[in-house]
Amino acid sequence: MAPTTDGGRTATVIGGGVGGLASGLALARHGWDVTVVERATSLDPVGAGIVVAPNAVRSLDALGVGDATRGLAALQGELGLRRPDGRWLVRGRAEGATSLFGDRTLMLHRAQLVALLAGALPAGALRLRTTATVTDPGTTSRPARVTTTDDAGTTTEADADLVVAADGIASATRTRWWPSAPAPVSGGSTAWRFVTPRVPGVVGSEIWGRGIVAGVMPLADGRVYVYVSVADAAGVPRDLGELRARLADWHDPVPALLASVDDATALRHELRHLPAPPASLATGRVALVGDAAHAMLPNLGQGGCQALEDGVVLGARVRPDDDVAGALLRWSAERRPRVARVMRMSARVAGPTLWTSPVATAARDAGMRAVGPWTAALGPRALRPVMAWRPPED
Repeated sequence: MAPTTDGGRTATVIGGGVGGLASGLALARHGWDVTVVERATSLDPVGAGIVVAPNAVRSLDALGVGDATRGLAALQGELGLRRPDGRWLVRGRAEGATSLFGDRTLMLHRAQLVALLAGALPAGALRLRTTATVTDPGTTSRPARVTTTDDAGTTTEADADLVVAADGIASATRTRWWPSAPAPVSGGSTAWRFVTPRVPGVVGSEIWGRGIVAGVMPLADGRVYVYVSVADAAGVPRDLGELRARLADWHDPVPALLASVDDATALRHELRHLPAPPASLATGRVALVGDAAHAMLPNLGQGGCQALEDGVVLGARVRPDDDVAGALLRWSAERRPRVARVMRMSARVAGPTLWTSPVATAARDAGMRAVGPWTAALGPRALRPVMAWRPPED
């Protein structure tokens, strides 16, 4: 189904990240007159890659950009968990999970995915350098009300039959209209993310130290996406120079990758998450998607994947001729249990990465080595409820 803008019922999407763009595209493909409002001057995120798991690959298929994504992405091959000295704790190949999940996990630069989604929107649907505020969430009988302000300072008020709030973990929409929703909390660590120049022969892996985790993920063009998280309990370095010094004795190519990055392109964030999603992801004619609804720790690589799912299911379940408020409640009832489960799983996986005790981390590593062959085989099966998800049939 090609995107359409027919001047019919209107949908305003607040936020031009992965969740907002996916929601706007899904709604446009189902007949909504969509406007995506983004306060930034461009949609060109830097310094970060994104894991597109099989459930998200199928979401992209439903949005009409799955094949284009496959064409840009690196397929995960050999991967696993290692110690800082390079010894493998768990080692396997991604192909083994394909038969369980129905597709391969892809790795690409976040900017590439954002560009694909934005490019598939109807002409004129995206408005940059514009802020938006929900001043009335609406009801079954009354549309929502949104105030927008562009970079020239021009303010406009307009009705919207549907509003999608994709305004991130610090969502102003959630704060105002979901006052009892849980607030973001610290995940107990700080992360650096960056993309390095081309390095041949890099094997995808995650390295677990004492309160420090580093990920090394090759991209299709030879560049390498690298992330490093340092637990608060381990003492967070003040800058990238201190981080380089801290990991100087880790196995190759970690020190070389850290040395090759331009400090100005590295992203540094305290990792935060929502302890649970709001009791409902909808109020009136407003829906929360992505991090605004269910910001989670990154350890399962499902944050962006769940945002893609949100948008795809929203487009399938909330049609222009529906009672929007009622349809949103049904959409929320479908999505909330799933995202809550993925949030809990992500938090559980994050726990052992924060350990700093030599005794605890030695026991952790010994346990993973002892069950390595079983972990490689059974790990994907444990993730099957997440990864094997399929979009609703139109």
